[in-house]
Amino acid sequence: MSITLLPAVDVRDGKAVRLRQGESGSETDYGSPLEAARTWVEAGASWIHLVDLDAAFGTGDNRAQLGRIVAELGGQVHIEMSGGIRDDASLDAAIEAGAARVNIGTAALENPEWTRQAIARYGDKVAVGLDVRGHTLAARGWVKEGGDLFETMKALDDAGCSRYVVTDVTRDGMMSGPNIELLREVAERTEAKVTASGGIARLADLEAIDALAPVGVDSAILGKSLYAGAFTLPEALEVASRA
Repeated sequence: MSITLLPAVDVRDGKAVRLRQGESGSETDYGSPLEAARTWVEAGASWIHLVDLDAAFGTGDNRAQLGRIVAELGGQVHIEMSGGIRDDASLDAAIEAGAARVNIGTAALENPEWTRQAIARYGDKVAVGLDVRGHTLAARGWVKEGGDLFETMKALDDAGCSRYVVTDVTRDGMMSGPNIELLREVAERTEAKVTASGGIARLADLEAIDALAPVGVDSAILGKSLYAGAFTLPEALEVASRA
């Protein structure tokens, strides 16, 4: 069993950035998003996790720039788009731009009926992001609380959700290790696949995530660990392929 790795490119004000604990204003600038994405593709990535932080925080959007990244690299790599996808216009635009999958976050918590319709229309092209503190969901750029994790999952499971992207927001960008117990709890309670996100800092963390493959954790998003040089993407891909 090997897990799929998705290097993240988070875009704010036209630049690739990383946040600490998802907080607006905590950005570290890493330059051109297209160059960042191209770097990961050239290093062997089969997926890219592309996030529009301005759309997520309600401070504008980088839709045109993200569209150019998909247009240029979409033939070489699968792209998962995330950030501010909360209505038909933003969802359709992401799919029409060529995204292989879209990640719905806040909208899934605030507008469950629309989310059910989105899942019905696009099936496994729709994932739902579960940003969690403890067992409580965080919404709107991780500022507001969004209800109980497992109650929300039950409703989404009933709607046919096929994938959850699970982030412990207290660990995101902190290089403190993933919340393995949270990932296990989520995966054991659903038939949907689970993508791990947040806190990955060492190659051993990828091995720990891969150990959850039997319960349905099949992929992991890599962010600060790559940008900070904790390990290289080829090193991570090697661990993932042999795990």
